[in-house]
Amino acid sequence: MSTDPFLVGITGGLGSGKSMVCHFLAEMGCALFESDRVAKELQLHDPEVIEGICSLFGPSVYSCDVSGGLLLDRKKIASAVFSSSEKLEALNRLIHPRVYGEFRKAVLKARQQGKKILVKEAAILFESGGNEGLDAVVVVAADVEERIARAVQKGMGMREEIMQRIAAQWPQEKLIAKADYVLFNRGTPDELKKESEALYATLLKAAQSNCHHH
Repeated sequence: MSTDPFLVGITGGLGSGKSMVCHFLAEMGCALFESDRVAKELQLHDPEVIEGICSLFGPSVYSCDVSGGLLLDRKKIASAVFSSSEKLEALNRLIHPRVYGEFRKAVLKARQQGKKILVKEAAILFESGGNEGLDAVVVVAADVEERIARAVQKGMGMREEIMQRIAAQWPQEKLIAKADYVLFNRGTPDELKKESEALYATLLKAAQSNCHHH
């Protein structure tokens, strides 16, 4: 009887390097589920989600690109939910259950492929209750100045905008307090890869001892 893979949530604030950690873990053989990418795809392809977003924010948030594909004005939505917690909650109610459905499919697929670990990457994990049902949660943390510098370098906006976005997220200390494992990203990709390899070894051990509990 094959068991579900060991389910690991990976989160971290803007510019922490969580995506890179997830990328390394996927290279090492973990299955990867990118919650935020899946949510974005649902907003462009799932008819019910599209309808829900139109009724919440008005149809003008959607437009078409040259080839007839849908485009979504994420800035407009971001500013609308920033000023209305009701709209944010309604948007989450629309998206989260569907993302969860996709996650369950990913778990089944990982199980069929015999993957030992499934990594669920999410920018907001605790805030959305996305940590429920996971075996472990890893927080990728980094010095806040480095996070700002990294985000600016990636072209995510001006320093002030990024600081505002970081301020709107849960503080890193609060994430760390809820984490099972914390990975400190001290800067270089090589160091981060070494840290990720150590994390992978730790997770494999946890997955093995977890098998005996099922």
